[in-house]
Amino acid sequence: MLLRRIARPLLAAPFVYDGIQAVLHPAEHVDAAREGSTLVTDAVGTRPLSDRQLGLLVRAHGAVTAAAGVLLAVGRTPRTAALALAALTAPLAVAHQPFTSKGAERSLRTAAFVKDLGKVGAAVIAGVDLEGRPGVTYRVQQARQHAARLAEAKAGTVKAATKGEAAKVAAAADAAKAATKAEAAKLRAKVAEAV
Repeated sequence: MLLRRIARPLLAAPFVYDGIQAVLHPAEHVDAAREGSTLVTDAVGTRPLSDRQLGLLVRAHGAVTAAAGVLLAVGRTPRTAALALAALTAPLAVAHQPFTSKGAERSLRTAAFVKDLGKVGAAVIAGVDLEGRPGVTYRVQQARQHAARLAEAKAGTVKAATKGEAAKVAAAADAAKAATKAEAAKLRAKVAEAV
């Protein structure tokens, strides 16, 4: 659809831009990455990452984000690319959370946090877009309804066959009854002649 061909590149543009900026200028992102990695290393119980390791991590994250954004923009595996972008952006939202900062830094982090949340939401919506095709739930429901209609049709066929056989038996009984009446009438006629 034409709308998707326009919307996907528009959605992918900020992801590609941010990814390229992270690859070209990792130092700008290392501070946010340091806070997130410190939380993880403290929870796991390992040594904190060095600035060089954080720089490589930021560059790798940026490269993967830019690549997924390009895939979304050109429409190659768009659902997978969009869900990957959502998964890649969610840690950034956590790193940019403003709840532990104060003053001017808090307003900057709030803006980054809200932007990241919006990007995650948009990517999730793009990731679950079925492009007009029915989803799994709809297909399962249709299969169940088809099976129920098929079972009803089979039951109706058996019922009709049973009714048909009953009608044949009733017709045979009626014929036998009529034949018996005819025989009885003939016998009465013979009796009447004999008398």
